[in-house]
Amino acid sequence: MKYSAKSRAVILGKYISETGATVRATSKVFDVSKSTVHKDVTERLIKDDPLLYKAVGKVLQKNKEERHLRGGMATKLKYKVKGEKNESFDDKRKSPSKRKHIHGAE
Repeated sequence: MKYSAKSRAVILGKYISETGATVRATSKVFDVSKSTVHKDVTERLIKDDPLLYKAVGKVLQKNKEERHLRGGMATKLKYKVKGEKNESFDDKRKSPSKRKHIHGAE
């Protein structure tokens, strides 16, 4: 659904302030780019609804401060899952590798 930039900025701002969503999550929900969401809530919203702009600013600041924590958890989960796959692979393997060394050294 197409919105004018003004109304879209207010809609996006209300969504972010009510849900505490990140820019990325908001862009997925409304099917617009992250840069559009960011521009709407940081530049256009201040002209259209200054109070909402202030509320959104607090949520965006909170998300920015927590960003490194979410990234760390994602990395932890990535390697935890990767480790589980490797363990199951090693359990299936009963004998040492019989592959010849690529570089000629045996």
